[in-house]
Amino acid sequence: MASVLSHTNFPDSVGLVTPQRSTFAQGLDLACGRRLPEFELVYECYGELNSDASNAVLICHALSGHHHAAGYHQEDDKKPGWWDDCIGPGKPIDTNHFYVVSLNNIGGCHGSTGPRSINPATGEVYGPDFPPLRARDWVTSQAMLADLLGISCWAAVIGGSLGGMQAMRWSLEYPQRVRHCIVIAAAMKLSAQNIAFNEIARQAIFSDPEFRQGQYLRDNVIPRQGLSIARMVGHITYLSDDAMADKFGRDLHSGSFAQGAEEQLEFQVESYLRHQGSVFSESFDANTYILMTRALDYFDLAREYGDDPVAAFSHATAAFLVISFSTDWRFSPGRSREIVAALIAARRPVSYAEIEADQGHDAFLLPIPRYCDVFTAYMNRVRSGD
Repeated sequence: MASVLSHTNFPDSVGLVTPQRSTFAQGLDLACGRRLPEFELVYECYGELNSDASNAVLICHALSGHHHAAGYHQEDDKKPGWWDDCIGPGKPIDTNHFYVVSLNNIGGCHGSTGPRSINPATGEVYGPDFPPLRARDWVTSQAMLADLLGISCWAAVIGGSLGGMQAMRWSLEYPQRVRHCIVIAAAMKLSAQNIAFNEIARQAIFSDPEFRQGQYLRDNVIPRQGLSIARMVGHITYLSDDAMADKFGRDLHSGSFAQGAEEQLEFQVESYLRHQGSVFSESFDANTYILMTRALDYFDLAREYGDDPVAAFSHATAAFLVISFSTDWRFSPGRSREIVAALIAARRPVSYAEIEADQGHDAFLLPIPRYCDVFTAYMNRVRSGD
């Protein structure tokens, strides 16, 4: 059942991995009231599922994430999966002991059914007509994948940022199917400032002439400029001021401050952001970006529980680990402490760690020693069946 091919050139990695694809002919009723007909999910699996399927771990990805969380797709890959620092032999999510499942959510643009897919009702790409999604729709489709894989209960559901929101939703929607819920750099709902950042990014896409009201694929064009700006806006919010200062300072990429030469000046940070935006615009879909940011905006864990997070978490049966990072101003430690307070009031077992880190929100993706130590210690508890 594993999709991993052994590869001795990567001894500290899961090695070469092959994505898998499954089709769900039964379709899916969505929270918006519409129905998604037959759909596909692309996913990767690392490690081996044990005989009673009790060692399975689900990875929920964040806004621009996807199924390729660990390992390499080919021999000459320069860059592994997006969470390779945390998934693999001897790492916090140790594939010597856990069977790890990582998927690309519906609505994504890396293989699962989304805006780039063909709408069976029209025979053309969905584009902007792809139905709006909520985190609960992702969780439901993930549960369908778990059924297909023969996993009745996850040893842990884990996610950072938007992935952490999905993990919390799992604990409420399928409480008997989650033993441990690990929520990293997340919140029970977005602040007004976060919603504002997402709206600015969307407006950058909407204002690109090549967006064409979302029908750019039909016209064989891409709103590169809008996507690039959206990525730049998002990227600077994921980094702390200290992280940007350490990485770039006020160093110049080109030009000088010599009198009369100012027009040729370009700071390193400007060059970096333009590069990040350009790469992103070639690999990500604009309609997916709009769909994902709106799902992030709409997320509110306690909305249907009278806006009472304690009442919401009273439905959970899992044990929780909540992790935040000191310089994360997009999902600040205060938001994590709100989660912890609600869990304590709901009498749920919870461990909490605030990690001193200079990297801002992106810290959850990085191999910060204290973070890895906490993560590993908790996963050892998961492994032991506590």
